[in-house]
Amino acid sequence: MDKHLGFIGLGRMGVPMASRLVDAGYRLTVFDVRREAVEALCAKGAQAAGSSAEVASATETVLLSLPTPPIVREVALGSGGVSSGSKVKTVTGLSTTCASAAREIAAALAAQGITAVASPVSGGVAGAVAGTLAVMVAGPRALFTELQPMLATFGKVFFIGEHPGMGQTMKLANNLLSATAMAATAEAVVFGVKSGLDPAVMCDVINAGSGRNTASQDKVPRQVLTRKFAQGFATGLMYKDVRLCLEEAEAAGVPMPVAAGVRALWARANEELGADSDMTAIVQLIERAAGVEVKGG
Repeated sequence: MDKHLGFIGLGRMGVPMASRLVDAGYRLTVFDVRREAVEALCAKGAQAAGSSAEVASATETVLLSLPTPPIVREVALGSGGVSSGSKVKTVTGLSTTCASAAREIAAALAAQGITAVASPVSGGVAGAVAGTLAVMVAGPRALFTELQPMLATFGKVFFIGEHPGMGQTMKLANNLLSATAMAATAEAVVFGVKSGLDPAVMCDVINAGSGRNTASQDKVPRQVLTRKFAQGFATGLMYKDVRLCLEEAEAAGVPMPVAAGVRALWARANEELGADSDMTAIVQLIERAAGVEVKGG
């Protein structure tokens, strides 16, 4: 494939992913509404564009790393968006949306001769920096084969299926489990601290036993016990992902009572802590109610 790529969306995940592409020898034309983010990539050798349409007029393959379904839809299909570009043939979405939105956007792009490939990623900012993300690709098999070496720059690449919505379903299922692990581990550790246990010892025991999960292994020790709360994934985005997962499940006729409880807790966190708070700060909701603080010695 052409080594010249377009990249739109230079946020917490987009910057390290775009940087890895530059480091791997790809030429990038980039755009973001934040000028400082564009300038940072240009300092590494990328070329700035003035709009999404300009990116799509410079390159055949455009990658999107954007926060919400409405923004993805607007950038892809809106006035001055990617679909207005004169050269683009493939749009690869790295964002988490939902299956219905992915299908809608893919159909609209297809009507203009553009193929959409859903490639949502999981692994957080640290994974984006290290190149250890899980990349969940859904789209035409032949196109997957063509894109795979480029996407492998981000981490381990998985072929999910032929239809874009399948990649989003996989990502939402993954993020539901991540959100559940964080919420449940926060409750368990606060319970232990309230009962007199050392939270660091709790994590050691949990991680040596059957309760271990991504929160007990990484997020609680590194972000909660240290009181850093700097995992790099916002509460508002996690709440959005859980909400989207429940909406998709309800539309599919799949009951998810556990997920419904998890959604309610993340809704509270989003409201009380703020959408921009770090996802690991959800422990503060339980701490306040219990009257204790989880921190290392």
